[in-house]
Amino acid sequence: MYDWEDKPELNITPLVDVMLVLLAILMVIAPNIIYEENIKLPQGSISKQLAEIPPVHITIDKERTIQVNKENYQLNAFMDNFSLYAKDLDLKATVLISADKTLDYGIVMSVLAAVKQAGFTDVSLATNG
Repeated sequence: MYDWEDKPELNITPLVDVMLVLLAILMVIAPNIIYEENIKLPQGSISKQLAEIPPVHITIDKERTIQVNKENYQLNAFMDNFSLYAKDLDLKATVLISADKTLDYGIVMSVLAAVKQAGFTDVSLATNG
């Protein structure tokens, strides 16, 4: 006869085992799943190749000599010379400034001011790391 005072016990150990096996299988397979959908894009009205604009590299060494794309300038005359040099460049070009870490912060800021005054908007400061 059934004893109504007994509480039923639910054994969830097999359920947990199955779920852990499924989780392990999913973790192994998930990185290998690649979803790719091939679509055909419409043609644009103008098919013109975009020309890549060469960047402008500015390097400042310990002796405060500034090198712009293989041309050397002195710091005291850099602002005027760079504005003349920049007239031949595309103002949409990226300017990459690399400076020696022992230099004063004001020197780098004066070079940044000269680049901004010349009309460049995309300026990056190079770091090590």
